[in-house]
Amino acid sequence: MSKSIYVGNLPYSATEDEIRELFAQYGEVESVRLITDRETGRARGFGFVDMEESAVETAVNALNGKQFGGRTLRVNEARERAPRRNTGGYNRRSW
Repeated sequence: MSKSIYVGNLPYSATEDEIRELFAQYGEVESVRLITDRETGRARGFGFVDMEESAVETAVNALNGKQFGGRTLRVNEARERAPRRNTGGYNRRSW
């Protein structure tokens, strides 16, 4: 079973291959997703790495606070995303 790891404060030039290589030192990496801006396509400086559950704690402890590309990484186990309220761009109480 795999778990997702949040990786923040990435350099905007970071590639999925570089992140995969960095995390592979601590266990098998199943996937890497770097988040980009929907409108511009530019990197947003964070992403997610899916790894085997047994390797997550080791990777988080080893990489949180580590320098990468001139930046200090923020690495922790990803939390579930809170559900979004979609009001369709207007306040429903205004009817």
